[in-house]
Formats: sequence, C-alpha cells, structure tokens
Amino acid sequence: MGINRAIDRLWVAFALFFLALALRDVWIQTIAAPAIANNPHNPRWLLVARNRGTIVARDGTVLAESTPRGRVYPYGTVFSHAVGYASARYGTSGLERAFDAELAAPMASLDPREQLAGLLAGGRRAEPHGQEVITTLDPATQNTLFSALSQYPRAAGVVLDPRSGDVLALASVPAFDPEHIDTEFSSLLSDPATPLLDRATDGLYPPGSTFKIFTAAAALDSGTVVPSDQFVDNGALQVGSFVVEDNEGEATGVEDLTGAFALSSNVDFAQIALKLGTARWFEYADRFALARSMEFTLPTAIDHLPARNSVTPSILAQLAFGQADLAVTPLRMALVVSTIAAGGVEPRPTLVRGVRAATGYVARVPPGSLATPIGADTASEVRNLMIAVVRRGTGTAAALANVQVAGKTGTATNPAGRSHAWFVAFAPADAPRVAVAIVVENAGYGGVVAAPIARRVLGTALERYRS
Repeated sequence: MGINRAIDRLWVAFALFFLALALRDVWIQTIAAPAIANNPHNPRWLLVARNRGTIVARDGTVLAESTPRGRVYPYGTVFSHAVGYASARYGTSGLERAFDAELAAPMASLDPREQLAGLLAGGRRAEPHGQEVITTLDPATQNTLFSALSQYPRAAGVVLDPRSGDVLALASVPAFDPEHIDTEFSSLLSDPATPLLDRATDGLYPPGSTFKIFTAAAALDSGTVVPSDQFVDNGALQVGSFVVEDNEGEATGVEDLTGAFALSSNVDFAQIALKLGTARWFEYADRFALARSMEFTLPTAIDHLPARNSVTPSILAQLAFGQADLAVTPLRMALVVSTIAAGGVEPRPTLVRGVRAATGYVARVPPGSLATPIGADTASEVRNLMIAVVRRGTGTAAALANVQVAGKTGTATNPAGRSHAWFVAFAPADAPRVAVAIVVENAGYGGVVAAPIARRVLGTALERYRS
C-alpha cells in the first residue's frame, strides 16, 4: 500500500506540473502573444521583414524598401550611413535602427486569436505593413556630396537648411552597401578605413580655422573687438612656450578684422582669443551648446573641449583657430555655420519629417532651435567676414556665379599625419537657404581641397532648393 500511495502522489505531481505547463502555454499563445509579438526586441520582427516599411527622401524617392528577395537599398552606398541597414544576423543601424519600431510590420497576424478569427470569418486577413519613414534628405544633393567626397579615401559632409535644421544630405566615405551587409560585415568591421563609422556625425576632428567663426562671433558679441580694430601679424607670436605661426610662414601684416579673417591669420586670432579670455571662451562654448547633445536622430559624438582648469594662455591662443585639445564633428560645424546664416539662432538638426501609416501621417519633432548664442547684429557682422573669405580670401574656390557665398576655410593640423582639409559655408549670403560643412582627412589645404567640394554641393542644392 505504501508503494502505491507514493506512486499516486508522484502521478498527481506530474499531472499538476503538466497542467501548469499547459496553462502557461495557453497564456503565452493567447493572452501575452500580442505584447510579445510587438516587442521591438523580439527577433521574430525579422520574420516579417518582407512587410517592413519604406524609407523615402523628402521628394518621395525610395531609399529602402522590402521586396520578396529581401530588404533593398536602391542607392547602394550613397545613403548607407544615414539610412543604415536591417539584417537578421547583424541587427540594424542608422534610420533602420532609430525607427525600427515604426518600420517593422506589426506581428498581430501571428497572434493565434486573430488567425482563428480570420479563419472563422472565412478568409485570410491581409498582412499588416510597417510605416513609411519620410526623411528630409534630397537625393540630388546627396548624390553630389557623396560623389565629390568619394574622390578621397576618407571624408565626410553635411548639408542643412539653416532656417529649419533640415538635413538635406549627410555622407561619409568610405561607405558600405547595406544590401550586402550579411556577407561583408566581418570584412567591414576589420577594415582599417572603418567604413561602418559615420564620420559626419561620429567623427571627431580638430576644426582648424573654420573655428575662427566661433572666435569672431564670441569676440564681436561680447564687445571684445569691433570690425574696425587693427591687428598686426608679423608671421609669429610667442605665447608662453608656444609659438603661433601662420601656414607656410606667411605674415598678413596689418589688417582689420575682415582682413584677418579673410586671410585666416592665426597670429591675429590668437591675439583676439587672449583678449577674449578663458572665462568668456567657455561662456560662448556653452552658449553654442558645444559638448552637449544635439538631440539628433542618429548617434552623434559629443564635442571634446579641454578642461577649463587646463587652459593656459598658449592653449587658449590655439583654441582661437581650432587646434589644441578641441575636436568636433562635421555636423557640429554645420550647426555653427548655420547659426550665422540664421541670424544667431542655432537650429536643431532634423533628419526625419514624419512617419505615415495606414491611419495617416504623423509629424515628428517640429523645427526648433538648440540655442541662441549670439545676437542678430553679431551674426550679420560674421556673415560679412565670411563673404570676404570667398570674395578675396582663402576661399575663392567656393565662389558661385550669380550667387554670393559666405564661407570659411580650415586646415587642421593632425599629429598623426597630413592636415585635414575643411570648408564650411552658406548661400545665398543675403538670404541663406543652404549651409554645408566638409572635411577631407589628411588632404592638406581646405581652400584647395574642401572648398571646391562645397561649391559643387551648394550649386546642386540651390538648384533644387530655392524656395
């Protein structure tokens, strides 16, 4: 009897155990199924990739879509860093990651209750599709930017509407083909040229003389200098143990602020920074929202500024022309130049206009600003300095026929090799519609290398985007 009783107890225990498993399975399959299915971290999202939503340009051009053969990217490498990739093996990047929840097709069709309801209704319900993500990108401008940058091994650029912060183009070279990410990911990851890195948003570079825009704006806005002030550049300036020099041993002589800016005198701007002082320099760095989040859709590197207590006069002198312990992204410099174009208001960069589902269009974050670091009068004065750069200074290679361009060159010293070439600009100077920032790694002079790229990009963008 004792053995039979033990067997009965064991049988009851097994019965209760299997009943619990059955109840849990029923709960998962019926009650919890919708929540589990619609969880964006559920790998089964990829099972419905054929119904993933499209990503389109501002004019409706398809940049990414799903077909019976998988996810397709019609422009290949051209939009790769902005649009990103969606892979069953390697996950997502770019907009594919940022808007994964919206793009992924709802998995309600995998809910057994809905499947049963569909069968009882006498048919099969249409499979739901993901939403459409509408970007601010312009295909023609993006093509021109990517093509021009691709002449060089490593480069990046950003094109903005300074009025709204809309990103018209964003490119990084080298790039990758998102359609081949599954077969090429390992080689891309080990490539020393780092093609998976988005240099436009995540690459940190010393900005070189393009940062004289910031120095001039801070000095003018604070009343430290006025445009008529005279500066003397004899080719070198001793500041502590450091000697400030111009490129190739040049000496600009005696110039007012316009001449010092147009000819890009490091000596003159070192003097301006020393007069501005460390406290004011950091005050304006904060006003421009440097080293703070841009509230951007894609991952973005935070600017690197020196520690305030480490800034000696010699470091401050170098910060004036974008050197020393300072590093920013091309996107940041696009925002700095857009601040001048927008009359002192720093726009919030925007890459996505909205999403469209079967229920209608939903706008994303409305246009806004990150900061208002300087007054309109200061912005106007800096704009005049930038016009002089393209008219008669170091940026004449960026000039366009019948359109006045305001710009600034930069040749950023790089301890690891040849200087990085920079150019930032906006146009038309009197009614800005387009702002651009270009950096070409290890390419030499900004006025020789980066300025012609900016001219091409501005020309295309203005043809497309004059309203």
